Amino acid sequence: MAEKSSVFDMIGPVMIGPSSSHTAGVVRIARAAIRVLGGKPEKAMITFYNSFARTYEGHGSDKAIIAGLLDYKTDDERIRNSFDFAEKEGLEYTFKSVGNASVYHPNTIKLNLEKDGRKIEVIGESKGGGVINIAEIDGFNANFSASLHTLILKADDVKGSIAYIANILSHDNCNIATMSVSRKGKHDIACQVIEMDSGLKPITLEYIQSLNWIKEVIYIPDIDL
Repeated sequence: MAEKSSVFDMIGPVMIGPSSSHTAGVVRIARAAIRVLGGKPEKAMITFYNSFARTYEGHGSDKAIIAGLLDYKTDDERIRNSFDFAEKEGLEYTFKSVGNASVYHPNTIKLNLEKDGRKIEVIGESKGGGVINIAEIDGFNANFSASLHTLILKADDVKGSIAYIANILSHDNCNIATMSVSRKGKHDIACQVIEMDSGLKPITLEYIQSLNWIKEVIYIPDIDL
């Protein structure tokens, strides 16, 4: 099935920089990643793949990714000087580039982030017009856009767990837009990624976190809010 396009896809977001793919999309990937982490990182290893590996400096993707890690929005004037602001905030970062990785989308970034001893890995794709796809989180398939409210659950691979979570969300009047589940092996830890049209109540999140088979709950409201 072909992907649907919107006016946003065609004209892109309000942004700083020469290209929506190389700046706005990059900022949004980083802003999604720090919400998975739980805050702005102390350390970051940033790997640009394929087209990004060849153009990230000339098109400002390096400044854009740092700006996103500092939680600047796509239209923030500070993007142009994000390196200076990162130094002031004590963010340590390293850039790498891999020019020929056929398994990845042409505009792919991998972020290895660390904060207070917590480490995560996020792989994001910039698809044009500021639209992104968060393809992987910590080795699990994710595939969410970060333009909707997103619930990410790492849990034991328990029979009936998908239906149980869906039922909880229905009682909170949350309409599920997309849902995906991946696991690294049979009866291994599974990862549910659920995109919703509206947000969750704090009490609903608390209840989900209290379930003994739930190992981690990450809740990401629309990153553009």
